[in-house]
Amino acid sequence: MTPLWQLFVSFAKVGVMTFGGGMAMLPLLEDELVRRRGWITSEELLDIYAIGQCTPGVIAVNTATFVGYRRRGDIGGIVATAGMVFPSLVIILALASVIRAFAGNPWVEKAFSGIRIAVCALILKSVVSMGRKSVIDVLTALLLVISIGLNLFLGISTVWIVLGTVVFAVACHFIKAGRSRGPDGNRSGDGEGTK
Repeated sequence: MTPLWQLFVSFAKVGVMTFGGGMAMLPLLEDELVRRRGWITSEELLDIYAIGQCTPGVIAVNTATFVGYRRRGDIGGIVATAGMVFPSLVIILALASVIRAFAGNPWVEKAFSGIRIAVCALILKSVVSMGRKSVIDVLTALLLVISIGLNLFLGISTVWIVLGTVVFAVACHFIKAGRSRGPDGNRSGDGEGTK
């Protein structure tokens, strides 16, 4: 059973290093939860992350809550979420009191420009990592291209794209399952129904 303090510390480490939101934190989550702790696999993390994106709320918090719940139930979900949120809360409260004083400072503006570049790199790494694990055949590659096209060129909301790909993937699953069964409802090649 995972100690609660480990849940808090692990997610606090991710929370304190997450710049740029949900996509930027995926490599940090993978390093901490998959490689160091072994609490989940990379595939499970992608599934949890996808659920976190599709549910209301912040992706980081949703992911922490889900993993914490899987490790220790309700209290684990609460502790993991608290760990994820705590560093941001402290940092934002500290910055809020001084941010106006430094808002026009050119050094601060350059620092934020550097942070934005680093965030872009983290997001790109996340996209490549997720792509390698998610695009596994021609169908998933086609869905990726169509999804990018719908969002970039037609401006269709990601919510509709996610819902559409879910419906399409489920339909494909049932079509494949139907093809593997014979006309009498038995799986082809299992020997049943030939008596």
